[in-house]
Amino acid sequence: MNATDRTPADLLRSALAADPARPLVTFYDDATGERVELSVATFANWVAKTANLLQGDLSAEPGDRVALLLPAHWQTAVWLLACSSVGVVADVGGDPASADLVVSGPDTLDAARACSGERVALALRPLGGRFPRTPDGFADYAVEVPGQGDRFAPYAPVDPEEPALIVAGAEHTGADVVERARADAPGLGLTGPGSRILTALPYDTWEGLSAGLYAPLATGGSVVVCRHLDRLGEDALAKRIESERVTATARRSLS
Repeated sequence: MNATDRTPADLLRSALAADPARPLVTFYDDATGERVELSVATFANWVAKTANLLQGDLSAEPGDRVALLLPAHWQTAVWLLACSSVGVVADVGGDPASADLVVSGPDTLDAARACSGERVALALRPLGGRFPRTPDGFADYAVEVPGQGDRFAPYAPVDPEEPALIVAGAEHTGADVVERARADAPGLGLTGPGSRILTALPYDTWEGLSAGLYAPLATGGSVVVCRHLDRLGEDALAKRIESERVTATARRSLS
């Protein structure tokens, strides 16, 4: 990847320039049977649309804090990169009452209502489906995002030395995220392009975010994010590792 990349959004731009067709994020939900695979180009398109929604319709500005009440999911990964693109702080599992905006999954809507700013709800249904009925007080992401532009340009340049991510109470700048992700990669078995890690770690710790998004992105690799993996037997897991050409696993959650 480009050594001059200083933010997660920079990493995505470099990945797009290098090989837009390769897989980046593959997502399984073993409670629903869902499998979604996003190439770099498809993932970047979702990020651009989401960043346009965030900056335009939701009026988010650099330095604003977005509470992300979302599980490990491909759409969560999209939101993390969209936040980086705009320059807002992604506060994973953060307090909605003190956030400027909140983005919630279907299981945390009541908590998300504590946010006095804009609220977005994700149904997290297969194929990015919408809610049967939009929750009161929220915009439905699946309704709002398709009409957004396919290219994104921030109103102001994103400063890599400004806060970009809060997870487990720790704040990280964009440059910190990139540096730590690169440093983590060898220990995760991510050795460069072609590396592919399977993880079931939640996104509520740095370790989960690094294995599940940032380290693969920083090294030209890819990730297989598995939700509800405990519902999959060992034989089925072994077949998945083989069929997905996985080269490394986040073993702490797979033992």
